[in-house]
Amino acid sequence: MFDPIPDLSRARILVSNDDGIDAAGIKLLEKVARSLSPYVWVVAPEHEQSAVAHSLTVRRPLRMRQAGRRRFAVDGTPTDSVLLGIRHVMKKCRPDLVLSGVNRGGNLGEDVTYSGTVAAAMEGTLLGVPAIAFSQQIEGDKPIKWNTAQHWAGSVITKLTQIGWPRNVLINVNFPDVAADEVTGIEVVRQGKRKLGDELCERLDPRGQPYFWVGGQRAEDRGIAGTDLEAVCRGAIAVTPLCVDFTSVLAMDRLAKIFV
Repeated sequence: MFDPIPDLSRARILVSNDDGIDAAGIKLLEKVARSLSPYVWVVAPEHEQSAVAHSLTVRRPLRMRQAGRRRFAVDGTPTDSVLLGIRHVMKKCRPDLVLSGVNRGGNLGEDVTYSGTVAAAMEGTLLGVPAIAFSQQIEGDKPIKWNTAQHWAGSVITKLTQIGWPRNVLINVNFPDVAADEVTGIEVVRQGKRKLGDELCERLDPRGQPYFWVGGQRAEDRGIAGTDLEAVCRGAIAVTPLCVDFTSVLAMDRLAKIFV
């Protein structure tokens, strides 16, 4: 188990994301983190790295620049950023907590397998640091309700870190697309069903060669009670524990019977 953090005011917090170091969401999360503790570091991608999942850069060198006091930009992925943050930037003052986000758009259902935001939290977890990923849901073309994430993130962090959780688990938090005072509650729910990339657009370039765009449409089921999608669509904050061990014990038991 990760130990609880009873006093966040003394905790060392590492903040990262996948939208890039200049994104509005990470500035929001940094502000929230600094309201909880004065010991905050930011190590994030130089540029947007959405949908890179848990990608690690291994075929070229990584470069890092200082972007301010305790702020660093990495020309790599969210995973690279957290790895450098823990193993290099904070090697003499290991973080007590990793926070990732706040992502521009929800990370719900199968989104979590593509999400760089979730991957940053996963990397923290794999390196032995409790981690929480945050995303702000957007519906259509409406303005992003950043105030909802800003209003609720601190209390969610405080409540979660009071208890701790298993060492192979990261916490995925999604804020609904409603005003802060319209949030219906905070619910612990399981991962829902939402698949990105069902729509492929095929076109021709000026030389007549085909190319493809992966469409933004999602096949999703918002009606399954007890899931992140259903909760967020009702105006609740969805809190989902995700396990970094993908092993299916049920499948193991069945497969073992054919190899006796």
